[in-house]
Amino acid sequence: MAGKEGNYTDKEHYEKEPKMRREEDVFGIVELPVDAYYGISAQRSKENFPITGHKIHPELMKSLGMVKWASAKANIQMNKISKRIGQAIKQASQEMISGKFDDQFIVDVIHGGAGTPINMNANEIIANRAIELLGGHKGDYDLVSPNTHVNMAQSTNDVIPTAFKIALINLNRKLIANLDELHDALFEKEKEFDDVLKTGRTHLQDAVPIRLGQEFGAYTRFVSRDISRINKAIRELKYINLGATAVGTGLNADQMYIEEAKDQLNYISGLELEISEHLVDSTQNMDDYVNLSSTLKTCAVNLSKMCNDIRLMASGPRCGFGEVSLPVVQAGSSIMPGKVNPVIAEVVNQISFQVIGNDKTITMAAEAGQLDLNVMTSVLFHNLFDSLESLTNGVEVLTEKCIKGMKANKDHCLRLVENSIGIITALNPHIGYEKASEIAMKALKTGRGVREITIEEGVLSQEEVNRILHPQEMTEPGIAGDVDNDGTASLYFDKK
Repeated sequence: MAGKEGNYTDKEHYEKEPKMRREEDVFGIVELPVDAYYGISAQRSKENFPITGHKIHPELMKSLGMVKWASAKANIQMNKISKRIGQAIKQASQEMISGKFDDQFIVDVIHGGAGTPINMNANEIIANRAIELLGGHKGDYDLVSPNTHVNMAQSTNDVIPTAFKIALINLNRKLIANLDELHDALFEKEKEFDDVLKTGRTHLQDAVPIRLGQEFGAYTRFVSRDISRINKAIRELKYINLGATAVGTGLNADQMYIEEAKDQLNYISGLELEISEHLVDSTQNMDDYVNLSSTLKTCAVNLSKMCNDIRLMASGPRCGFGEVSLPVVQAGSSIMPGKVNPVIAEVVNQISFQVIGNDKTITMAAEAGQLDLNVMTSVLFHNLFDSLESLTNGVEVLTEKCIKGMKANKDHCLRLVENSIGIITALNPHIGYEKASEIAMKALKTGRGVREITIEEGVLSQEEVNRILHPQEMTEPGIAGDVDNDGTASLYFDKK
């Protein structure tokens, strides 16, 4: 009979309710969706840690599948598990690697338990899929147990760090590729802008001239250093503690298993991982993650400083520096027509702030370990993933939507140089500091150019001024280029 508030029968209403299964542990009974691959442990963690709403990173899910696959293979080889169960675990792990169960990871990224909720989430997914492959029903852990079988010879304390390192190594490839692309784009601008003379600035005040290409050459080189630093930090992550189990003593895992699991992990991951020479050390200490975070922070600082420069150089277009023009990517104001903002540089600034903040969190989490295990790993891992991924995406956007399409306003840069008091510095060795200061003050008061006043007062001839104020003479040590005798035209030059 239809209810007063609905148009379906009691039977139809019942059929629309999700079908549930019951799982029990020492703490009691929990109902789960009958089709869920996760189990009671993951469900309890979901309920206990409704913290950020963010899911586990897909790359970590994938690397967890690799660790479980390698461990199952090693346990088969060691005759610790039946081939039938081991092969089912391997197939389920392979499916996890492919991303089939990403929606079954329900644990929040930040949680208590030092990664145990994530490890058990993975164990339950793999166990239930293995049960299914063997013809059983999800939750029938007598057939395949998340702990006894899937987690055999393992602990959260070696599984999660190992999987995390694999994920970081794989994610880093995209960051390095994007930094390489940024380096190449900056190098092209270094060459393109080599003949653009502009006013150098210190303390945000006019200083001696510099070439725009030289400034971009400086940016190119910090990117090279960042690539080197990050790659070196990543190489340190190849040392894993798989087989360390709970505290690094290797309880429940023998040396043959450790070596076999490592070899199988290298096979499935395509990496060249090594077992740490001191498993207690690699189980307790997080300094390799702090080191990587520090290199990412350094890169973020460099990128943010460059973006500050770009925003200043592009300021205007009429009332700022106006030395470069950036690609137009979107409207800059909801009220001011025609306004365009340096939004790409702005977002990289903000990414940098986030990475710098993440580094502080990672540092504190690494320091907060006590005795034989650091239990603050979930926040450390989450923030390190965030730094790596945010930088990766930010560098790509910066390269494609800002650097590659940037143009130099060469004529405007030249006018600013000619009107700058800073070029008087080049005359110091020829006329003395006192006379140069006198000319500088006169130029400042009258608004006239240094070149004009110097020649007019007969301090130096036009030919002498042109030679001294030749762009290469002013921007490279010990180089006197060929000069013209016609004043400002000499400031345009071709690099020889």
